[in-house]
Amino acid sequence: MKGASSVAFSLLIVSIMPASLSAKGPTVKIVIKGAALTTPLEITDSKVGAFGVWEGLGVFKNRVEQTEGFIIDWSKGIVADRPIGLQHYEVSFYSGCQIGEYNCRTSEPSLTYVVFYDYDPSMEQGYIYLPGKADELSKFNTRMWHGHGFEGNWSCATKAWESFVRPLIAKARATDPSR
Repeated sequence: MKGASSVAFSLLIVSIMPASLSAKGPTVKIVIKGAALTTPLEITDSKVGAFGVWEGLGVFKNRVEQTEGFIIDWSKGIVADRPIGLQHYEVSFYSGCQIGEYNCRTSEPSLTYVVFYDYDPSMEQGYIYLPGKADELSKFNTRMWHGHGFEGNWSCATKAWESFVRPLIAKARATDPSR
């Protein structure tokens, strides 16, 4: 009877848990905010799925920790010194699921992860800041920690992220009538 009670309690918790807390679906939307943009840049192109927050260090698949994925070049480690005065953006990642998937009650994407992205045009290098536990933005990242000391530090962005995001930001800035 005790086992049945445990199962019933677990099912109750899962059934009342908001979908946004349980979804580990693919990235379906990315929103970029920054002083250089008059309105947030909302990207829903299918290519956003290549930048899943459930990838990279701290993520295990078949008991093997992933060494690639998301938007950070994990192999370069933490950046001790980076230039100041860079183009600064806040990047929000939204995950989605399809109705009918395990514990999915809404087709609306849910905010899953938030980082800072700074870009150095002179070096053509982007940097990603994963908020640490003491940072205000960490409240959005409570379901995923990449670990290895990356939270609360800057790292280099991947070439794939740069190739994807730089043209979109440049286009948004070029079409902005106030610039």
